[in-house]
Amino acid sequence: MAPSGQAAEKQAPPEPGPGRELKSWRCLVFYLCFYGFMAQMRPGESFITPYLLGPDKNFTQQQVTNEITPVLSYSYLVVLVPIFLLTDYLRYKPVLLLQALSYICLWLLLLWGRSVLHMQLMELFYSITMAARIAYSSYIFSLVRPARYQRMAGYSRTAVLLGVFTSSVLGQLLVTVGRLSFSTLNCISLAFLTFSLLLALFLKRPKRSLFFNRSSPVGSGATPSELDRMSPGPGRPAGRKAGWMLLDTLRRLTLVRMLWELRDNLRLPQLRLWSLWWVFNSAGYYLIVYYVHILWNVVNPTNDTTEVYNGGVDAASTLLGAITSFAAGFVTIRWALWAELVIAGVTAVQAGLIFLMYSTRSIWLCYVAFVLFRGSYQFLVPIATFQIASSLSKELCALVFGVNTFLATILKTTVTLVVSDRRGLGLPVHTQFLVYFVYFLVMSAAYFLGAVLVGLRHLHERRHQPLPLAQDLSSPEEAATQVLSVQDGALLPDPEISTWATGPASMEQSEQPEAKA
Repeated sequence: MAPSGQAAEKQAPPEPGPGRELKSWRCLVFYLCFYGFMAQMRPGESFITPYLLGPDKNFTQQQVTNEITPVLSYSYLVVLVPIFLLTDYLRYKPVLLLQALSYICLWLLLLWGRSVLHMQLMELFYSITMAARIAYSSYIFSLVRPARYQRMAGYSRTAVLLGVFTSSVLGQLLVTVGRLSFSTLNCISLAFLTFSLLLALFLKRPKRSLFFNRSSPVGSGATPSELDRMSPGPGRPAGRKAGWMLLDTLRRLTLVRMLWELRDNLRLPQLRLWSLWWVFNSAGYYLIVYYVHILWNVVNPTNDTTEVYNGGVDAASTLLGAITSFAAGFVTIRWALWAELVIAGVTAVQAGLIFLMYSTRSIWLCYVAFVLFRGSYQFLVPIATFQIASSLSKELCALVFGVNTFLATILKTTVTLVVSDRRGLGLPVHTQFLVYFVYFLVMSAAYFLGAVLVGLRHLHERRHQPLPLAQDLSSPEEAATQVLSVQDGALLPDPEISTWATGPASMEQSEQPEAKA
C-alpha cells in the first residue's frame, strides 16, 4: 500500500510546462486581439449622419439634431451603471454577447427603420454598445497573470486602434473609390457585426472578475487585494439595535467599503485635479463628437456621396490620437507644479479649434480642426489616467474612473437637455458649437487661474521646503510601470473604448469614439 503522500502525488495533475503555458497564452492573446479588431469593423459608422439626412431616410436636420441624437445621452446615462455591475457579476462574456446583439439590432433598425421612433430606439441600442465596451477592456485582464498585464494592454489597444483605423479607411474607400451607396455600406457593416457575434460565442468565460467573483487568496500565495485589506469595521455588542445591524451590513458591502476608502483618497490634490478634468473635459469632448457630423453636413450640404470624407477624417483622427497618446508617455515634468498650466493650454487650444469649426465655411478646415481637437484630448487622457492610478489600487482605480465617467455623463446629459433637446432650447447645431466654445473657454480660464495660484503658492513655500520629487518627476509611462509592479498590476482605462474600463488598454475610449448622430 503506497503512503498517503505518494497517493496524493499520483492524483495531482501534472503542472503545465513553460512551453505549453507560453503557447496557450499566445493563442489566447491572438484570439482576443482578433476579436477586438473585428468588433471595430463597422465601415458604415462614419456615414450614419449623412445617411439619415440623405434620400435613403430623408430625416430633417432638426429631427436628427433635436429629437434623435439627444436620446443617446439619456439612454447612456440610464444603462451605464447597470451594465457596469452586470459586466463584473456575469464575468464579461455575456455582456460581450449583449454588445454584439445590440450592434446587430442597431444596424437592422438603421437599415429598415423609417420613423423618428425607430431611430430613437436605434440610439438606445447604441448606448448599450457604448456602455458594454467595458466588458472587453476588463475581460482581457481576467484571463492572464498580473505579470502579463502591461503586454496584454499594448496588444489589445493596438488591435482595437488598428480595427478602428482599418474600418474608417475601408468605409471611405468603398464610398469614394467604389462609389457604394450608404445603404450598401451599412449592409457590409451588418455582415461584419454578425461575424463578430460568432467570434464572441467562442470566447472563454473567466472564472474570476474584479468585484463579485474575486478568487480567494488563501493558500494561493497571492497578494490580498485592496478589498481584502479594507476592514469592515469593529463589531457591535450582542444586544445592538436593528439600526446598527443594518448600518453594519451596509458597511460590509463591497461598493460601500470602496466608497468609504475612496473618501480618504480624495485628499490627494492630483487626484482631485485630474478627476475634475476628466468630468468636465470628457463631457464637452463627447458633445463635440456626437454633433460634429451634423455640423459637417451643414458646412458641406452635398448630395454627392463621393465627396463625403467622414471615414477619412475618423481614420486620421484615430491615428493622430494614437500618436499623441504614445507621446504623452514620454512627457517628464513636475506635474504638481505644471499640471494646471498644461491643462489650461490644451483646453485653450481645444476652444480655439471649436471656434474654428463654428466660424469656418470650408469643410476641409472643419475636418482639420476636428482631427486636431481629438488629438489634443487623447494627449491628456493617458496623463490623467496615470496620474489618477499612481496612488490607487486596481479596485479603487475602477471605481474612480467609473464615478468620473458617471458624473461626466450626468453633465453631458444636462447640457444636451438644455441646449440640444427640442424640449429645451433646441438650438441648431451651429449655435450649439458656439455654446461649446464658451464652455471650453471658461474651463481654460479657470485652469489658468489655478495655475497662477499654484505658482504663487510654490514661490511662497519654496523658501521653507523643496517640492517633493518622488512622484512628480516621473513620467506617465514610469508611473504606470510603478503601479503595475508595486500594486500587482493596476488596471487603467481608455475612455475611447470604454469609459468605465478597468484596464490599461481600455480603450474606448478606442476604439472608435461615439462619432455618430
